[in-house]
Amino acid sequence: MIDDFRPAKRRIKSLQANKNTLKAETPQPLTAPAAASAPAAVAAPASPTPVVPDFTAFAAAPKTRTIKERLQQRWPPTKRELAVGASIFLIIASGIGAGLALHKPAPHVVARPVVVKKVAPKPIQPTTVASNLSGLQVDPALNAKPVTGVMIENSEYARPQSGLSQASVVYEAIAEGGITRFLALFQDTNPADIGPIRSVRPYYLQWAMGFDAPLAHVGGSPEALTDMKDWGARDLDQFFNSGAYHRIGSRDAPHNVYTAVDTLTQLAISKGYSGSTFTPWLRKPEAAVKLPTAKTIDLTLSGPLYNVHYDYDATSNSYKRSEAGAPHLDANGSVQISPKVVVGLVMPYAIQADGKHSDYGTIGSGQAYIFQDGTVTIGQWNKPDSKTNMSFTTTDGKPLALNPGQTWLTAVTDASKISSAP
Repeated sequence: MIDDFRPAKRRIKSLQANKNTLKAETPQPLTAPAAASAPAAVAAPASPTPVVPDFTAFAAAPKTRTIKERLQQRWPPTKRELAVGASIFLIIASGIGAGLALHKPAPHVVARPVVVKKVAPKPIQPTTVASNLSGLQVDPALNAKPVTGVMIENSEYARPQSGLSQASVVYEAIAEGGITRFLALFQDTNPADIGPIRSVRPYYLQWAMGFDAPLAHVGGSPEALTDMKDWGARDLDQFFNSGAYHRIGSRDAPHNVYTAVDTLTQLAISKGYSGSTFTPWLRKPEAAVKLPTAKTIDLTLSGPLYNVHYDYDATSNSYKRSEAGAPHLDANGSVQISPKVVVGLVMPYAIQADGKHSDYGTIGSGQAYIFQDGTVTIGQWNKPDSKTNMSFTTTDGKPLALNPGQTWLTAVTDASKISSAP
């Protein structure tokens, strides 16, 4: 490798030296001596014989030499050779170092086991709760509202009524002269049109008080008005709160008084009736049967105009209500009233001493025919006092649960007034 970088003229100089050496060592040819007897005349000088160097030895010399011989011949190196060699060494060393750095094997990593901490998932907070009144899933804020009771008329002149299909609970009984009347209860619904609104009776008042409900009405029987004061009922009488009611022009008085749930709720809150405390009815999931045993229901009250008929609708698992031989419609949307649960309440009935107003024995207990899921269960209703809500039990005293949704309760004088067919 050193020879590759040796200057060419140094090699030529060395070759010339070898030639001179070989020339000195080559024997020169001898010329013949002059003859002794030659005349002394001056002879022309003889042409000299050319001397030809003998390169035989040089040609015969080996063309390759050992590294040792080359080093001996070129040692010591010149400064330029040392500098060039040093540069080559640095370049080679740098390349080797870079190659080792690039191809350095990655350090061996020992995998450590990953410890995963198990965190218990946070329970999903429900966004709705069961309504205290209907049992349906509602915004929790609705349970903080007061339950609002409204007395709704059911004479021929009052039909079709407004708001009945949107009530969560409806009680039905005879008011006077065989004409029935409804107590409709609202909390998680707020129809803007309810009516026509009529007067109150003591038994309606006792049912409303079981729900701690402020009661909207237009006057009442003398006994009922006295009871409201004596029992501390939440009174929203139209006679003293006329601003919360209005009359419509399409009907004659007294069948034309209407209001709205929101209006009544604001009125109740202004009087300090900010909520309702009561024991909700026990509820259960709906479980419609494949073969209904009570597809039709008939409740006899006072005559053809007020007797009630229901047809079970398996698709909606509800009971389509009819009266006077026609579907009972709500003027709000012209929809047929279709409660999820129908209850026949068997309780004592009488006419008051005035010979006009009805009276029911609502305190105590009695038979209850509960229709739901296409079947009927005969149990018992219980109400120990005016302020305690009505409850339902089986014949052996176990709690009896109802489907969520609208519950319609009708008071009859005896069990023979209730019938059903598969």
